[in-house]
Amino acid sequence: MTENTDASRTEAFFTLHHRLPRQSPGSDATTRRLLALAGPLPDRPRVLDLGCGPGRASLLLAAEAGAEVTAVDLHQPFLDELREAADARGLGDRIRTVRADMGDLTGPAFPAGSFDLIWAEGSAYCIGFATAVRDWQRLLAPGGTMMISECVWTTDAPSAEARAFWDRNGSLRTLPDTTAAAVAAGCTVHAVLLQPDSDWDEYYGPLAKRVAGADPAAPGMEWALAATREELAVRRAHGAEYGYAAYVLRPADPRWTTRPETAADREAVHAVNAAAFPTRDEADLVDALRADAGAWLPELSYVAEAPDGSVAAYALLTRCRIGDAPALALAPVATSPAHQRQGAGQAVVRAALDAARVRGEALVVVLGEPEYYARFGCVPASTYGIRPGFEVPDEAMMALVLDDSVPVPTGMIRYPAAFGV
Repeated sequence: MTENTDASRTEAFFTLHHRLPRQSPGSDATTRRLLALAGPLPDRPRVLDLGCGPGRASLLLAAEAGAEVTAVDLHQPFLDELREAADARGLGDRIRTVRADMGDLTGPAFPAGSFDLIWAEGSAYCIGFATAVRDWQRLLAPGGTMMISECVWTTDAPSAEARAFWDRNGSLRTLPDTTAAAVAAGCTVHAVLLQPDSDWDEYYGPLAKRVAGADPAAPGMEWALAATREELAVRRAHGAEYGYAAYVLRPADPRWTTRPETAADREAVHAVNAAAFPTRDEADLVDALRADAGAWLPELSYVAEAPDGSVAAYALLTRCRIGDAPALALAPVATSPAHQRQGAGQAVVRAALDAARVRGEALVVVLGEPEYYARFGCVPASTYGIRPGFEVPDEAMMALVLDDSVPVPTGMIRYPAAFGV
């Protein structure tokens, strides 16, 4: 392929995409939902929108979150479209456009610790999801959040046709493997949203109309049309096999090393649970659950280490059931008195929940302080028609959906026998 051929194909590709409402699957409704999942933000958050395209998300974030947006893309015509739209909507002072490579965010426009929220809808694939998660963290201010979406397999057995297409166009991971990549890159997962099929329609509908009206005789256009038609056909035939997953991520707390417990930790785990609660009941519960082969999941018994290597905090997820459907029970969560109110408990709970996501688990239930567990995304279990077999305040029995591609079961929580309920 000659350099001129490459250039004409690139130009033809952008000709198909110029002035489209979107450059990847998405919707204003999904952007709003992800903004809510990103959690409380400052009154005027500093947002970095990477691979912004013509800026649909940038415009919404500036208008509805009051954000000061730095919008980055390599394609100047997209930035020109965004500048035009921002000025027309009276948002020109809220949006700054920067032509730059998202894989090389250096220089005075991108100082470390300068953004409250990093936003990347459908663009991180350009440099790779894991690379984006790893490299962009340095740009976050303390307490900052990243929202990065990635195309993933939604089946464990994709068809040969779908796999062949994606092997040529950027290999996909499963949702658990994508979560594992985020965790390995140094983040914890605060939420995952599998985007609805309607988000694909918002992108592909206008694109299909553009394809139908394009001139195949234009330089490079025959190739661009063939590639786009194949993409549309694969989605029509195999769309149930893959989708976009949007990840809300935060850097892991560097103060605490978290890991699964080992046999050498058992005495220390018992001691932490005994010290954290008024009685030894929780410590004995852990020992009893460890002896229950039907409940115990060794990789979901997690510790947080203090700087000296001792066990500072502990979190346990064991197998329970909602009706007949498998789920996880989070209990107990314990922090050594010497390390309480320093983030060790939150760190170990987040690590355990991430490990559950990597296993492909879909649902966690927990009985506890609503204000505390809400920070992990938990909501009253009754929201989903889930209830315990004993009387507790409704707001204290909580649930967390880890994988929203799996139907949430309803019914009574069936705990392991060791819980005695």
